[in-house]
Amino acid sequence: MTASYAFEAELYRWASRREKWLFVSLPEDASQEIAELPAPPRGFESLRVDVTLGASTWQTSIFPGGDGRYTMPVKRRVYEKEGVDEGDTVSVSVRLLDVG
Repeated sequence: MTASYAFEAELYRWASRREKWLFVSLPEDASQEIAELPAPPRGFESLRVDVTLGASTWQTSIFPGGDGRYTMPVKRRVYEKEGVDEGDTVSVSVRLLDVG
């Protein structure tokens, strides 16, 4: 089984760091569905994913947040290449790896 999700989300900055780290949060409905999928144990309850944003594709992990939504880092090389920044709304597609 391969679970995939496409959505739009606003890029936001992780305020706990002085360096610029940008993230997006997955929608609530997708996050709830993902939380119910069987997955191998990983640190911080993370799940590995393939991500596409614009013309860029890469692998990263998503992490459950305190608000019940999964969150995902967006690499600096990706947001710079795609010409997007904090506060911009981006189209993202995520494919979960190692679940099912």
